[in-house]
Amino acid sequence: MMSSDKAAPAVQWITVDPERSGQRLDNFLISTLKGVPRAHIYRIVRKGEIRINKGRRSVDYRLQAGDVIRIPPLHTRAPPPQPPELDWLTGHILYEDDHLLVLNKPSGMAVHGGSALSFGVIEALRVLRPQARALELVHRLDRGTSGCLLVAKRRSALRTLQGALRGGAFDKRYVALLCGRLGGRRVIEAPLLRVEAADRRVVVNASGKVAQTILTPRLSCRGGTLVDIELITGRTHQVRVHAAHIGHPVAGDETYGEAACNDAWRAQGLSRLFLHAAELSVPHPADGRVLRIEAPLPADLRAVLAQAECSE
Repeated sequence: MMSSDKAAPAVQWITVDPERSGQRLDNFLISTLKGVPRAHIYRIVRKGEIRINKGRRSVDYRLQAGDVIRIPPLHTRAPPPQPPELDWLTGHILYEDDHLLVLNKPSGMAVHGGSALSFGVIEALRVLRPQARALELVHRLDRGTSGCLLVAKRRSALRTLQGALRGGAFDKRYVALLCGRLGGRRVIEAPLLRVEAADRRVVVNASGKVAQTILTPRLSCRGGTLVDIELITGRTHQVRVHAAHIGHPVAGDETYGEAACNDAWRAQGLSRLFLHAAELSVPHPADGRVLRIEAPLPADLRAVLAQAECSE
């Protein structure tokens, strides 16, 4: 009989701590059982092999502090290769404490991995901060958008910050370059509906969710207008869809923009969506003080403005 020095997997017993209270069971297991395929996790929950306080639960069960989770012996696959050279991302952290961090997200980097991406911002941060077990996105930015991205480091902070977001206590301000000349300040109130299609587009539609955007011109440029943007609501693709709705799409927008405008700005050095989350103000989850974080306009966008002969 052959023997092996490798120990067989054993039953795990995990007691839920207060910081994980309120988290869905599937999200807890995915973050805890590194190397176990997601499909297998859902399968063993459905089969009742995962027990909570000796009983069966569904994947959407919200954990409570003190719950005892029994996890059967599991064979893990080799962990996927980690994204290379993550240290550079540390230099993009604008603010960090025990409860949260704010990242100046680079354009072109998705906030989370998906079917076509092995990793995104949140996966990268979990590699950089392995001791922060509860890292979660508070909100999202489009892949092409740069700037302030808020990440909670504790479950309690996540709940508080998301509550503040739903309650309108966030102040999110963007900077964008719009195609054409915007004559003055514009308040756009147009409901947005997410189309359940392959491209996941958002359209202005009377049956959509209320959405309000305020555009204030800052600079007039050759072929465009640099604007400050205040989001009163925070819908998916809100800035891009509202800007296109009034006939002034965001420069470099390949989904909602205009080909002629994009070509003209590409000739002036623009190689991405000109949309930047410049400022974020939010009540701190620990003491309620207003935390105000700014992300400077990236060098590539400043270079485009310098080329475009912008003036007030």
